[in-house]
Amino acid sequence: MQNKIPVGVLGATGAVGQKFVKLLENHPWFELTELAASDRSEGKPYKEAVTWRQYTAIPDRIKDREVKPCVPVLDSRIVFSGLDASVAGEIEENFAGAGYIVVSNSRNHRMDEDVPLLVPEINAHHLEMIELQRKRRGWSGAIVTNPNCSTIGLVMPLAPIDRAFGVKRTIVATLQALSGAGYPGHAAIDMLGNVIPFIGGEEEKVESEPLKIMGSFDGNRFRFADFKISAHTNRVFVEDGHMICASVELEKKASADEVADVLARFTSLPQELKLPSAPAHPVIVTDERDRPQPRFDRDAGEGMSAVVGRIRSCPVFDIRFAVLSHNTIRGAAGAAILNAELMLAQGYLE
Repeated sequence: MQNKIPVGVLGATGAVGQKFVKLLENHPWFELTELAASDRSEGKPYKEAVTWRQYTAIPDRIKDREVKPCVPVLDSRIVFSGLDASVAGEIEENFAGAGYIVVSNSRNHRMDEDVPLLVPEINAHHLEMIELQRKRRGWSGAIVTNPNCSTIGLVMPLAPIDRAFGVKRTIVATLQALSGAGYPGHAAIDMLGNVIPFIGGEEEKVESEPLKIMGSFDGNRFRFADFKISAHTNRVFVEDGHMICASVELEKKASADEVADVLARFTSLPQELKLPSAPAHPVIVTDERDRPQPRFDRDAGEGMSAVVGRIRSCPVFDIRFAVLSHNTIRGAAGAAILNAELMLAQGYLE
């Protein structure tokens, strides 16, 4: 693309906002031109406003840029939202109402009846709801969201399994990394040598969001998938990379080898379109008996692939497996950037 599209980041000083800044640094389609954050950061150079927690330095082109307020007077019509949920809802609506395309990682609008909850490999057609969203709300802009960081790791293998064999019920247990709690997150004394078997609101998200993502769109409304999920969510002493252990009851019986073959062959529209952030293999299957592991597998596909292993029969349901995904890339900023790439490729950013 000869002329990059200018974009902004809302909540640019937070953990997800920083990941947006990092991932957009050399993006071939988008150019990060504006940073917006809270009142306490407004007017400061980005390098002074942010407590930078990425492993590489703040991009030179960005570090001295002035942080603007989160109000819809930005020059960039497309904005990525890494805002905290405590403020994201109204701010995102204000931007969409003023004609901006809001590509959000925040949870506030994920389950709205007219907002796509998008995973491009799974439900690209849900973008058709944008036209109705604009008509119903009187917006010239739009809001599109990506799922919870654990949800996206689950649906990457679950959707192709459902298409091939049908899903009746699934029980999942998540092992969620510390970075999912943001910064500063949990105190070290609480996590060292410990597992916390509760993450506020997470079980509800993991049980409901996949049903919207894997459901249909009939031209007027989203119809949720007709199966049930039971979730246990746990915070573990891992820096990055969410693990999910899942047991799935199928409509049509299938062997572990058949399930592995379906997952290994799975590709979709982002791969066909060769979107810049799309991994060549959205699901990577490993047959090593002790993988996936966060330390070795979270960066697969530059952090955009889900790695599935330990696919085997289940004595209670039909099949069970473990899946790992990078929670701050595929589960957050990278997911939103891929959503925007798909929207551009399909004409929704014009």
